[in-house]
Amino acid sequence: MAETTITTDSYKLFPSPRNVHREVFLHEVFVPHPYALIDLPSFRLQGKHSLFAAYRLADRKMGQLVTFELAADAAKFNANFVPD
Repeated sequence: MAETTITTDSYKLFPSPRNVHREVFLHEVFVPHPYALIDLPSFRLQGKHSLFAAYRLADRKMGQLVTFELAADAAKFNANFVPD
């Protein structure tokens, strides 16, 4: 059976079933809106990316973690994401 969660030093992560890549990339953006709809293909990102439901261990906050292979994609996401 495949592992359904990923635990890091900072987060407990639950991969989105729509992810093409189920890995945690170097550049991360925590979105403190656990129910916001995040449509990553609409951002037209250049590199690989993954979306996870996330539990941040430091403050026990639920949200979503978006990870990016490229720093430019993380910056583009930060500039353009507006929670619904």
